[in-house]
Amino acid sequence: MQSTPLADEPPLCLAPLPDMDAATFDIPPGACDTHAHVVAADPSAYPLVPERTYTPPPAPESAYLGMLQKTGMSRGVLVQISVYGTDNRYMLEVLGRHPDTLRGIGVVSPEVTDQELERMHAAGVRGLRINVLFGGGIGFDAMETLAHRIAGLGWHMQFLMDARQLPELLPRMRKLPVPGVVDHMGHMPVSEGVDSAGFQALRHLVQDHGWWVKLSGAYRISERFDDFSDVTPWAQALIDTAPDRMLWGSDWPHVHQTRMVNTGRLRNQLALWAPDPDVRHRILVSNPERLYGFAPLR
Repeated sequence: MQSTPLADEPPLCLAPLPDMDAATFDIPPGACDTHAHVVAADPSAYPLVPERTYTPPPAPESAYLGMLQKTGMSRGVLVQISVYGTDNRYMLEVLGRHPDTLRGIGVVSPEVTDQELERMHAAGVRGLRINVLFGGGIGFDAMETLAHRIAGLGWHMQFLMDARQLPELLPRMRKLPVPGVVDHMGHMPVSEGVDSAGFQALRHLVQDHGWWVKLSGAYRISERFDDFSDVTPWAQALIDTAPDRMLWGSDWPHVHQTRMVNTGRLRNQLALWAPDPDVRHRILVSNPERLYGFAPLR
């Protein structure tokens, strides 16, 4: 049973469900879940930042690897969770134990040293995250500085943001020396519609500037729990825009939710969004290989 947090502490998140729906389509070898987080079981060893928005339950390496196995994923990308701020230690330790199958997205301050960036690269980090939605993240002020710092490493910038902010940010984002990846299909309500300025700005970055989108977090942008059917036209419009720039992610352990979602059911949405097996193969295998530098399957 989860304990009740003190009144002045960020709210405690629900734990992920132990069981999940079976796959409704054949998962290809080399499939990659490009968006998940790990949280150490011992909070004293890896302290949470006080400015965090929420308090996650433990989601340690063993549970994460078990989730990948249950969902049929051969590979994974860990994203530094906001509650650790710029302390990437736990994620880097997990990456270091699985160099062939895991990659990471870090969070650093603009003052990070070149030596630290090189150390992170050796551990498997391939990008940095800008997060303006949850406490503990690095914001837009650092965007240009960090992008120029990582350009020589071949990394990308990843954005957790509301795509309704994109139109005003486009002049800056077009000039970044590295590609961008947008989390959770833009993290804006699908009720805004595919003709909205935010969605069109997102399509512009993908189509004309080589950006990527994570087909993840449907439950964060939907009004229909728990089949999230209103997300299907949204996801299909993104896939139609650039199937070679789409990625899939579970967003496990699904933090900051009042109702817990079924990870397997989220994966199965991909069969509706991309009914063509060749397109699904690109989303699950070929695209992550290119972006994160996994060795091609032989």
